[in-house]
Amino acid sequence: MADLCDPDRGSGRPKTRVPLKIEETLAAAAIALLALLTFANVVVRYATDFSFAFTEEFSIFLMVLMTLFGASSVMAKNGHLNIAYFVDRLSPRRRRRIRLTATGAVIVTFAMLTVLGGMMAWDEYRYEVTSPGLGIPTWIYTVWLPILSLAILGRAVGLFIRIRRGQD
Repeated sequence: MADLCDPDRGSGRPKTRVPLKIEETLAAAAIALLALLTFANVVVRYATDFSFAFTEEFSIFLMVLMTLFGASSVMAKNGHLNIAYFVDRLSPRRRRRIRLTATGAVIVTFAMLTVLGGMMAWDEYRYEVTSPGLGIPTWIYTVWLPILSLAILGRAVGLFIRIRRGQD
């Protein structure tokens, strides 16, 4: 167990089996690509009075990706929302129960999102649904929802285990 996320050791990060840098790097890449697309669109629009309208589909897709990568990273760091004013005033035992319950609810939610998102992506693939703007098969966009929901689910399960063991 000594090799649990060695690069993050001593930096105040939780000890996770899968390094947090994965989600953080992918989220940074998504936001960088989004910024590049938006900047190119603005420059071309002002220079030529022509707009890259097709970039809107990609921009929305990149924003969703960035959000899901960020959510996975935050889940591993136990950064999900709670009403700290009330929770921090509870006894340590009750605080632990609340954290376990909240993390359990996240697990159920993302398990459902994984299954239902997978069904949606499969339906879009099976029925050959295409996007209205570019005509790209929409399953290319939606297949990432169940994949990244599964990543968040894994991070939530890891957090649940750490809370149960008293490590977080």
